[in-house]
Amino acid sequence: MFMVTLLSNPVRRGLDAALVDSLRNALGGGDAVWLAPDEAAEFAVPVMPGNRWDIWADLQAQGVDMVIQPARNRRKKMLLADMDSTMIQQECIDELADAAGVGAHVAGITARAMNGELGFEAALLERVGLLRDLPEAVITQVLASRITYMPGGAVLVATMKAQGAYAALVSGGFTAFTAQVAGTLGFDENRANTLLVADGRLTGDVARPILGKAAKVAALEEITARLGIAEADVLAVGDGANDLGMLGRAGAGVALHAKPAVQAECDIRINHGDLTALLFIQGYASADFTV
Repeated sequence: MFMVTLLSNPVRRGLDAALVDSLRNALGGGDAVWLAPDEAAEFAVPVMPGNRWDIWADLQAQGVDMVIQPARNRRKKMLLADMDSTMIQQECIDELADAAGVGAHVAGITARAMNGELGFEAALLERVGLLRDLPEAVITQVLASRITYMPGGAVLVATMKAQGAYAALVSGGFTAFTAQVAGTLGFDENRANTLLVADGRLTGDVARPILGKAAKVAALEEITARLGIAEADVLAVGDGANDLGMLGRAGAGVALHAKPAVQAECDIRINHGDLTALLFIQGYASADFTV
């Protein structure tokens, strides 16, 4: 048995009941359950549709996300989340670079690295090197004035934790940012790279070892072992190429507003919904949300 979840943008709420019924009938699905009025609905189907991605593409053009996954074990015991462009709306290194006057150059490198065109570690070191001599105080300024949270993130973390799940923030970014983001959103722990500082200024380097794609997978392995849960019990979310390892290993790997190369490797793709979509695909209704 599989569950089909249909999602629309939570601001526009454009999920039409006629569309849901039409698709349910076409797929031979069970009764539709509305998880949020005009925003999210689900129904069961006996088999995975062979034309799944054709349907998905048609729905994307209508502003609707479709996720099909096994009905069993949908509700996860752990959230493993990327930070940049996932739990927050920015790339922290790009914001620091903009403050340092090298924003456009660094943003270009970031985009290529996140789409898998450049090796993550080399791209990180190149970008951090361009931040050399930037006053450490700029980090605080960027956090206060440039960083905004992805809609639905606080509700996602609070709802999963209220149901006993563990939440870990694992980023290829920097601990100076993950510490505040994790604290604000209620994550149980956070892991990231550490910017090196001397005499109140960035040195242009980070502490070793560098946390990249392999380290995110290691975090998945280590935390699940510590908690005594299976990797199948994990919901992972990210947007960049360095997230693909953990997205592929987790029981549910979500590409959230992700780069094309990342979406191509993931079965769960959210392009119209916000982070509350990660609750809907687990079968939570909006009435179940912890706010």
